[in-house]
Amino acid sequence: MNQDKWLSYSSFLREYFIELGIGNATASLLNIVISLIIVALVATIIDIIFRKVIVQAFKAFSDKTKSTFDDFLVESNFPRYIAHFIPVLIVWNVIPYVFQEYPDLISILHKVVLIFLVVLSVLVFRSILRTIKNYGETKRKYQDKPLQSYVQVLMIFAWGTSIFFIVNLLTNYDIKSIATLGAVSAAILLIFKDTILGFVASIQVSVNDIVRMGDWITFSKYGADGYVTEINLATVRVQNFDNTFTTVPTYSLIADSFQNWRGMQESKGRRIKRSIYIKQNSIKFMEEADLNELKNIELIAPYINHREKEVCSFNRNIATNKSLLINGRNQTNLGVFRAYAESFLLENELINPDLFLMVRHLAPTDKGIPIEIFCFTYDKKWENHERIQADIFDHLIAAVPYFDLEIFESPTGADLSNAIANNVNHK
Repeated sequence: MNQDKWLSYSSFLREYFIELGIGNATASLLNIVISLIIVALVATIIDIIFRKVIVQAFKAFSDKTKSTFDDFLVESNFPRYIAHFIPVLIVWNVIPYVFQEYPDLISILHKVVLIFLVVLSVLVFRSILRTIKNYGETKRKYQDKPLQSYVQVLMIFAWGTSIFFIVNLLTNYDIKSIATLGAVSAAILLIFKDTILGFVASIQVSVNDIVRMGDWITFSKYGADGYVTEINLATVRVQNFDNTFTTVPTYSLIADSFQNWRGMQESKGRRIKRSIYIKQNSIKFMEEADLNELKNIELIAPYINHREKEVCSFNRNIATNKSLLINGRNQTNLGVFRAYAESFLLENELINPDLFLMVRHLAPTDKGIPIEIFCFTYDKKWENHERIQADIFDHLIAAVPYFDLEIFESPTGADLSNAIANNVNHK
């Protein structure tokens, strides 16, 4: 079909409207509008046909393959976007023939098509990135990596580049000049400052292995205490243990201090570190009768016998005057209790004896003398760990009176009232 025939087709409607008595300008406008509608309808029909054919063909192909990569391509609408290219290219080639009489309109329509192609290319690129991200998340070695952050950064650059091209198409302004690139760089740094900081933080978090997906973190500054469910360019999403969600700025992971419990989860035990506060005035030297009574406690009997021999040998060697207990060496009820607590922990099958285990005496406070229990449970699951810890302290607190010790407790209003009443009655 030669150019003259296309020219006659393109002017057919205009000439028809002129024959109907419509003015030349109006006839040309109607010709353009109707031609645009016809081209749009034809392009839409072609798009629908090709989209259905390509999408169905791609789905059939993906169903036959063992790889899940093509399945993710279908989910990200990759075939649908690809199908759009065919009617767009057809429209691109048809425009010069349909609108031969309007060269300015051809130029405008070509720019519109080019803008659409740029946007469509970005959408295709986005679908590929999403596919790579979703596919990567199925691989074990990438599950703890902030893939979403990388996708977001690449998409920012893709959209930025597309905007430059679109501006160039609309204004014919040269975006390659040094001045333009400098101005654009300054604008990007200003507009995307937080995004750039987030991207840098994401890289550092990934490279330095600071946080992984699924890590339990505690970030008091933001009220976060739970498992990391998402790491993206701007924020880290944490699902707290009350099933609420907290978003933490990604950059804060390298700028602020927070607690990551991964080391505990990967170790052979979870730590117990808690104290029992003993009243200082309940501590005393143990007499022979007291020690004989405590020997009935099976866990502590070997310790008492061994220490008794050491103490007696030492006092005999230095000829200590034992008319007063303070002379020489003596066992105290608090020391025996500490030995009992340590023996009790060593006998507990839920405590890992291979990890650090200690019952220690801390510096006295206004609440008494802290006796700290420091050990590790085999079970690292939170609720089981708390249950084991509670059972240990239930037992030790109940055992304290057997050693003639008292646990410190701040006086209540009732205690003060009773003390006052007793003082009045005594008077």
